[in-house]
Amino acid sequence: MELNRIFKPRRLAIGIATVGALSAAVAIALAAQKPGDGPPQKDMAIDAAARKEAIEHAAALLQARYVYADKGATIAAELRKRLQAGRYDSITSADAFAHKLTDELSELSHDKHMEVRYFEAAVPETGNGEPSAEERAQELFEMRWMNGGVDSVRRLPGNLGYIEIRMFARPQVATSRIAAAMGLVAETKGLIIDLRRCHGGDPDAVLQAASYLYDVPTHLNDVYERYTNSTEKRWTGDVTGPRYGVQRKLYLLTSPETISGCEDFAYALQANHRAVIVGETTAGAANGGSPQRLGTHFMMFVPTFRPTNAVTGKDWEGVGVVPDHAVSTNKALEVAQKDLLQALIPIETNPMAKEKLQGALKDL
Repeated sequence: MELNRIFKPRRLAIGIATVGALSAAVAIALAAQKPGDGPPQKDMAIDAAARKEAIEHAAALLQARYVYADKGATIAAELRKRLQAGRYDSITSADAFAHKLTDELSELSHDKHMEVRYFEAAVPETGNGEPSAEERAQELFEMRWMNGGVDSVRRLPGNLGYIEIRMFARPQVATSRIAAAMGLVAETKGLIIDLRRCHGGDPDAVLQAASYLYDVPTHLNDVYERYTNSTEKRWTGDVTGPRYGVQRKLYLLTSPETISGCEDFAYALQANHRAVIVGETTAGAANGGSPQRLGTHFMMFVPTFRPTNAVTGKDWEGVGVVPDHAVSTNKALEVAQKDLLQALIPIETNPMAKEKLQGALKDL
C-alpha cells in the first residue's frame, strides 16, 4: 500500500486515501474543506463538453481502479448509458453536476467513499505524484494544527484513562502524539478511547495506535489493492511509548460520524475481543482509495483497496461497526464509565482503591 492521504467527503468527513498521481496541494484542500469552512466557492456554468469529459474520466477510473472490478465495469457502463440518454443535459451548474454524480454513484455503488467534488480553482494536471516542498509544508501544518488527531487526554474519576481521537494523521506527526497520550494513561485502571468524532486517516497510524493495546504481534487484517493486484498483511508491531497491553479493559466510543480508518481501528479491536464498543453503529465506509482528477474543476474519490479482517474474514463496508452496547452517542461515555467501574470493583484487592472506584461509580 502506498503512502496515504486524507480526504474529507462532503457527506461523511475524512476517509483513507492513497497517493497516486495526485497533487499534494489538492489532497490537502480536500482534507481541509467541508461545508461551511471558509468562504463559499463560486459556482460556474458548464457545457456538454465538460459534462462528458467528467463522466468519461469517471467511467475510465472505475473500470481501471475500482476495488471491485466487475462492479466498476458495470457502473462505468451505466454512467455512459445515462450520458448518452441525455440524463445530464439540463444541468448547467458545476456544483449541481457534482452533487448529481455523487448521488448517482452512491445509488449505483452503495459505497460511502464514492464522491465527486467541484472546485472553483482549477485542479492541476496530473504530474509525477511527488508533492513539492511547499505542498509538504502545507500538509504538515494541517496535521500539526490537529495535533496529529489526538484531541484530548485526561483521567476520569476512578483513575480511568480517556483519549479522544479525531483522526489518525501521518505517522510523522501522529507517532509522538499517540506515544505521549499513552504515556499519560499508562497507570490507569482501564481505558476509554473516544472515536465518536473520529474522521479516518492514515492506516499506518491506525496500526501504530492499535499496537499499544496488545502485548504480542497480532494480525489485524489484510488489505487488497486492486490497482496493483497486491495484498498487504497488517500486524501490530513495536511502539515508542509505554505499551498498555491486553490485561486492562478497553472501551471504544462510536457514532455514525466514526468513519473509515477510525472504523478500521474499532472493527479490528472488537473482532479479536480486545475492546468493548459503546455507542451507535458507525458510518460503514471500509474501502480506501484516492481522489482523482476528472477535469479542470472536478475530482472524484475512487476506492481502490479493501480490508479483510483476520478474524471475521469480512469488513464493515455498508454495515458499519455495530456496538456491543448500543446507546445514543451522547450517553456513550457515561455508559462506558459505569460499565468499566462495575467491572473493576469486584476484582480490586486494594481497599483504598476499591473505595475510590465505588465513590466514582456513585457520583455518575
